[in-house]
Amino acid sequence: MAGSDGTFDFCDLVVPGVRELQPYQPGKPIGELAREYGLSESRIVKLASNENPLGPSPKAIEAVRQAVQDAHRYPDGNGHALRSALAERHGITPERILLGNGSNDLLDLVARTFLGSTRQAVYAQHAFAVYPIATRSAGAEGIVAPANGVEHRQPYGHDLAAMTACITPRTRVVFLANPNNPTGTWLAAEELEVFLETVPGDVIVVVDEAYVEYAQGLAGYREVSGWLDRFPNLLITRTFSKAHGLAGLRVGYALCRADIVEFLNRVRHPFNVNSLAQVGATAALADPMHVARTVELNHRERKRLTEDLRRLNLRVLPAAGNFLCVEIGSQAAAVNEALLRDGIIVRPLAGYALPRFLRVSLGTGEENDRFMASLQQIHARGLLEVTA
Repeated sequence: MAGSDGTFDFCDLVVPGVRELQPYQPGKPIGELAREYGLSESRIVKLASNENPLGPSPKAIEAVRQAVQDAHRYPDGNGHALRSALAERHGITPERILLGNGSNDLLDLVARTFLGSTRQAVYAQHAFAVYPIATRSAGAEGIVAPANGVEHRQPYGHDLAAMTACITPRTRVVFLANPNNPTGTWLAAEELEVFLETVPGDVIVVVDEAYVEYAQGLAGYREVSGWLDRFPNLLITRTFSKAHGLAGLRVGYALCRADIVEFLNRVRHPFNVNSLAQVGATAALADPMHVARTVELNHRERKRLTEDLRRLNLRVLPAAGNFLCVEIGSQAAAVNEALLRDGIIVRPLAGYALPRFLRVSLGTGEENDRFMASLQQIHARGLLEVTA
């Protein structure tokens, strides 16, 4: 069919699932904000993408610096060194580990391997935006389960009973984030265990643990890699982008059965994890103290910033990650704009059906102070509503 200008309308060639999708919107880059508002990059604070404010481990930086000399060589397509280090860390064989170009790559691999035009995936309302993108681009139907109510102890988080009710004979994948992005809420180990016992064995359950390091020690939380032998249909995704501070290198991994890895490998792009990412991630695993410092800073700032926000009578959702989901009110978009003009980048959540909320990554103490100072000025202008 020809378009209005007489050229062919390529929309007719696009598969229906992709045609209806909205592209993923990442956090606004510092350089883009500087260009748009005429700001100096040095005074911009980015608290939009849940990055590690301490950056990578010095060991990872040095390893990457050395490895770049061999950048003319293709990467190890099997990621032997990194998979071996991860296998030792998790007490499993390397055959049960798959590397990805960030955990997003792994979510897409699962969708392309197990979904299709006659199949369904189930995920929760207010869950990570990549789940519907991966599902629908694979031609499958996405079933959105209602989230917890506003008065629940984990408001807007995953309602596992509702997700169970959404599973049909056509369901082949369930996506769960624990902790969840963007709400920050988490699932107790007991309820997650019951859910896994309930899900049919022919449904792959993806437990996305991108923020696992930050959730340790919270009431009821437990990472689930120890359950891999109990639940053959369990697949866990992890990332080096958050606590390890390697977001720019794009490296993640999946833990699951060896035969599932074998099928995922059939659709995985060759050399999907570059040499620098493999070397940097392997070195990062050898520096647990860097992760410990990161988590310590995060816990301290999470508590402090939560208290500061609540003193402004703002509602802060329960937080298990390295960010806070804050109810700003009906003027959330205007508040976000005011923060941008002051050089503070946070994440608006209208795209997650949470238009009254902003998600704020936890930065250094100085960065968080900058955010609070700007927000207090906005509060003085009357843009904030009492939501707590």
